[in-house]
Amino acid sequence: MSKERSLHRVVLADDHAVVREGVKNVLAELGSTEIVAETADGLSAIAAVKQHQPDLLVLDSAMPHAKGIEVFAEARRWSKETSVVLLTGFTSAGVLATWLDAEVEGILLKSCNPSEMRTCFETVLEGGRYFAEDALTILEEATNTVALTNREREVLSLLAMGYQNGGIGERLSISPRTVEKHRASLMEKIGVGSLAELIAYALREGLISEQTQL
Repeated sequence: MSKERSLHRVVLADDHAVVREGVKNVLAELGSTEIVAETADGLSAIAAVKQHQPDLLVLDSAMPHAKGIEVFAEARRWSKETSVVLLTGFTSAGVLATWLDAEVEGILLKSCNPSEMRTCFETVLEGGRYFAEDALTILEEATNTVALTNREREVLSLLAMGYQNGGIGERLSISPRTVEKHRASLMEKIGVGSLAELIAYALREGLISEQTQL
């Protein structure tokens, strides 16, 4: 008689119970997985990965207490053998590119069907990588994404939080005049004529998160 194959250990992290239920249903169909922890916030997800050292972490991109990308970084730090599948509702090229650059093993959009989710999990658990076709299409079509400097991103985030030039200057230890130059540069690069349009672009491209706004 052949030796029974051990189950793949999975940590599931998403702050929406209905999403977790859907993922659990797909994992149950595989017949080769065991959910060792189920969490609804980023800090709990990090703790679960440290404790269980799972084979797979299914990770939401936006959760309370710690962002998905922060959880991913900690997972890499504490459990290097854990493969990570991102499950995201964000469809901006900027967000998806960040995760690709981080070398996540899988990316799924929350709009995917159970069949694609199952294929992704099977592929990743076998040591491969899987990126949803819709996600790749979004990245391929984003040929005109504007490249911003780190300082421009900082200024943009603070503008989205409601800071004026003086407040931004204090936070970044630069003069209000320098802040205004960065603001003008941002608007010129992106091709917009108002702060509202600037923030709308940044949200659409994933340069700032929706939680950044007041």
